[in-house]
Amino acid sequence: MTSDLIALSAIGAAILLGAMSPGVSFLLVARTAMSGSKRAALSVAAGMGFGAFVFAVIALAGLHTLLTLVPSLYIGLKVAGGCYLLWLALKMFRRPSNRFSDSAGTEEISASKAFMTGVFTQISNPHTALVFASIFSAALSENIQPVMYIILPTMAFVIDVLWYAVVACLLSTDGPRQAYIKYRKFLDKLSGSVMALLGIRLLLK
Repeated sequence: MTSDLIALSAIGAAILLGAMSPGVSFLLVARTAMSGSKRAALSVAAGMGFGAFVFAVIALAGLHTLLTLVPSLYIGLKVAGGCYLLWLALKMFRRPSNRFSDSAGTEEISASKAFMTGVFTQISNPHTALVFASIFSAALSENIQPVMYIILPTMAFVIDVLWYAVVACLLSTDGPRQAYIKYRKFLDKLSGSVMALLGIRLLLK
């Protein structure tokens, strides 16, 4: 029991640190919070959490072994993920600069669309699945308790949702939103550039 608690603590800390590290997921939640509604940003956060849940499930199911045995599958997933990030970057570059009114400053986006954007963004990098598998392999014993197959994916979901919900709530306040309205053209191009670079990096790595 004690060893399981230690393993869960170590895995939880690793997942939290991974979520907190700057990257595509943080960028998307932050930008949605500043340019859209808090509801949309929280929906993206929920999508990120669901993506983490999926990665935890497939990592426990042995995706690491499958991708190692079938390199072409890993390459295919990377290409698909890189192309998706480039598509997101293109959307940011092509967004009209006059789309928002300075009085409202919000971009209308449905909760379901925001959720699915979060899911697809989270799972766009198959390398994350390997990171999950590595964390689980390092912290868990060979004989995994059946209950862990429920606890670990749920814990990954909760940690990601809570972290990105905090980001969404903080950045959807008036201060960050007014800053976005003032510099939206520059911030859209900066966000698109970072997203494009991450997509290209995923394709070439």
